[in-house]
Amino acid sequence: MQYVIIGIYIVLLVFFGIYSMKKTKTLGDFFLGGRKLGAWITSFAYGTTYFSAVMFVGYAGNFGWTYGLPVIWIGIANALIGTLIPWLLLGKPTRRITQKLNAHTMPEFFEKRYKSKGLKIAAALIIFVFLVPYCASVYQGLGLFFEGVFKIDYKICMIIMAAVTALYLILGGYVATALSDFFQGIVMIVGVILMIGFVLSHQAVGGLASGLEKLGSIDPSLGSLFGNGNIIIPLVSLIILTSVGTWGLPQMVHKFYAIRDEKAIARGTIISTAFALIIAGIGYFTGSFGRLFLNNQMPVNAAGAPNPDAIMPAVLDAALPPILLGLIVAMLLAASMSTLSSLVLVSSSSIAMDLIKGIFKPKMEEKKVIALMRVLCGVFVLFSLLVAIFQIQQIFVLMSLSWGAISGAFLAPFLLGVRWKGMTKAGAWAGIITGLTVDVVLYILMQVKVIGLGAPTIAAIAMVGSFIVTVITSLLTKKFDHTHVEEVFSPVSGQSASL
Repeated sequence: MQYVIIGIYIVLLVFFGIYSMKKTKTLGDFFLGGRKLGAWITSFAYGTTYFSAVMFVGYAGNFGWTYGLPVIWIGIANALIGTLIPWLLLGKPTRRITQKLNAHTMPEFFEKRYKSKGLKIAAALIIFVFLVPYCASVYQGLGLFFEGVFKIDYKICMIIMAAVTALYLILGGYVATALSDFFQGIVMIVGVILMIGFVLSHQAVGGLASGLEKLGSIDPSLGSLFGNGNIIIPLVSLIILTSVGTWGLPQMVHKFYAIRDEKAIARGTIISTAFALIIAGIGYFTGSFGRLFLNNQMPVNAAGAPNPDAIMPAVLDAALPPILLGLIVAMLLAASMSTLSSLVLVSSSSIAMDLIKGIFKPKMEEKKVIALMRVLCGVFVLFSLLVAIFQIQQIFVLMSLSWGAISGAFLAPFLLGVRWKGMTKAGAWAGIITGLTVDVVLYILMQVKVIGLGAPTIAAIAMVGSFIVTVITSLLTKKFDHTHVEEVFSPVSGQSASL
């Protein structure tokens, strides 16, 4: 029955791709849906891009085991800091300024906001390189879940997922992604609600009160909402990484480029926040009970090493009946493929739109750019799939590297670029260089065991350090002339039609 549910789901995704081809006639349609998407579709697109199998398998399982109940603070922060605040801070100015500057991508925004082709090239290369490990982490998350539950080689699962993602994305671009995200969001909401119900009612947990009592008997901090003082720094680092980090991710802010108008943004703020609270809150909460299903014994891989990525597959396999397990697999498939499609679309645009058309062949016809993006979507899917197959790192480490490098580089230049008239080109360069350098250098030092910091802490340091350097540099360097600043921040007349 599980395979029937998954098969139906895949057929629907392909249908969305074929249907969306009719609405994809221009480059703006392919990448931004013509800037005509409404509140519900955009909100679900934001949420489903945010949460993938990485969150459920890599983060909820791993850190739920480590911290117990306090891990729920990550889910709450994802809703309030990672969703509500960026919609309030970035939604309207991003929609307005990118339309005003006719910027389709984050690198193109940097070029026009800071009058620098160099920034555009650097941003495009950073996006293409560092979204690969993120995509790989998504593949691994779902592949390992399939292997743990269905005993199918995770490589086969990843290959199938990659093929389906490439197919419907190549056919319909962002319209296909947005429509499928709406459907996927509904599947995710139904799935997590059923999931927590069965997990709490399972005999290993015995209800909420009993479950917390059992966690407390293992370690009092596991069953307490606030844990102990030893977890403050790593937990705050995780919150910064997974919540503040979204503010600078191109695949997240891309949603604000494409939304219909400011009224839709106001509605979308509420919808997105509620969606994130349900998905992330329940996801992390479920992960906190992993020890109870595994008798407090960490799973190990074939080599006998600890394997935290196997925690959640084992929990769900034990707690859920076969039919519901099929729905949960569809939920994780939905979460992962929506994230992948957004990542692949943004990555292919960084090469096709920002480098090839934007720098080397500015007169390239739109049809050829769209064709090139479709080819690059397939190339990027294949490249990230190969990284995932070789399992270079644990899921959360791959994601932390990606988010740390990209958000470390882009968060301050983008956020301040749409909110602060005092931002300078030197400030933007300083922020990008600082964030990227700090994250990569500390990550290498962590790998060779020179420092004992975790990947999430390194990413948090990169983001905070970049923000401070960006502000200080902008305060000390030459400002843009008044004409350019007014051109960027002046209101846009007229509104787009709705989809």
